[in-house]
Amino acid sequence: MADLIFHHYPVSPFSEKVRLIFGFKQLAWKSVMIPSIMPKPDVVALTGGYRRTPVLQIGADIYCDTPLIADVLEKLAPTPSLYPAAVAGLGRTLAQWADTTLFWTAIAYTFQPSAITGILGDITPEQMKAFSMDRAAMRANAPRMSLPEAAGQLMEYLRRLEDMLASGSTFLLGEAASIADFSVYHALWFVRRVPAVAGILDAYPTVLAWMDKIAAFGHYQKEKMTSEQAIEQARNSTPADTSGYAFVDTHGIALGEPVSVMPTDYAFDPVVGELVICSSNEFAIKRNDERAGTVVVHFPRVGFQMKRAE
Repeated sequence: MADLIFHHYPVSPFSEKVRLIFGFKQLAWKSVMIPSIMPKPDVVALTGGYRRTPVLQIGADIYCDTPLIADVLEKLAPTPSLYPAAVAGLGRTLAQWADTTLFWTAIAYTFQPSAITGILGDITPEQMKAFSMDRAAMRANAPRMSLPEAAGQLMEYLRRLEDMLASGSTFLLGEAASIADFSVYHALWFVRRVPAVAGILDAYPTVLAWMDKIAAFGHYQKEKMTSEQAIEQARNSTPADTSGYAFVDTHGIALGEPVSVMPTDYAFDPVVGELVICSSNEFAIKRNDERAGTVVVHFPRVGFQMKRAE
C-alpha cells in the first residue's frame, strides 16, 4: 500500500476524527504537521488553494474534507467498516449533522474567554490577533452563535446523545462503531480537552463513557514526515487512473474542461484545474504545481460547488 500521508495539526477536531479512524482500521500513516493558520505554502502547493485541515495525500492524489477521506480509507481497508450495512445511510446522515451543526455549536461554546489558553496554549497577543484574523477571514461574514445560545443547544444535543445510548448499545447506532461515532466524537473531544469548559459534559455520564470507548481506538502507528518530503513524494508519483469513474453530469461541464471547486460553507478558496472526475459523490481536478508537479485534488460533492473556471 502507498504511504498514507496525513497533513494535520494536533488540536484540529477534524484531524482527530481521521486519526481515530486510522486507529479503528489499524492503518499506519505518515504525519505531516502543518500551520493552523495561513500562510500554508506547502499545503497550497498540493491542494492549489484549499486551506482547510486535514488533507490526506496518497502519492500525487490529494483528498480534501473528512467525509471523502473516510470513504478513501474505507476502500483501502473495508474491515472493520465505517458503514455497517444496516445503518450505512443513517450513519452518513448523522455524521453530516455532527460535522456541521454539532461542530459549530461546540466551537461557539468552547471559544469563550476563559478557555482560550486551554485551546491555543500560551500565545502572544500578536499570535492571538493573527489567529483571530485568520478565522474571521475563513468564516467570511457568517454569523457567530452567542455563548448562551451555544450552551443551551449543546446541552440539548448532549441530552439527545445520552438518550441514544440509554439502551445500553456500545456505540451510537448499535454494537459496531460507524462513521457517526467518529463524527460526533471529534466535536465533543474539542470541548472535553479544554478544562475551562469540559464540565458541561459531566451531566452526561453515558456520553462520557462512550467517548472513552472511541478514544480507546487510538491513532495506531504513525511516522513523522516533513512537508518537503510529502511534496517530493507527490512530484515523484503519478496520479491514480480516473477513467473508471461513472460521469454524472449535473452542471453541463464535460470532463477535461477547466473548472474551479470550493466549499459552500466557509473558507471560500477556489481550486482551479482540469475536471477529471465528476461522479455521484466526488469532484476531482488535475492541476500542475511548480513544486508538487502534476496532482489530482479530490473533493466530495456534498459541501462543495463546481463551476467553469473564469
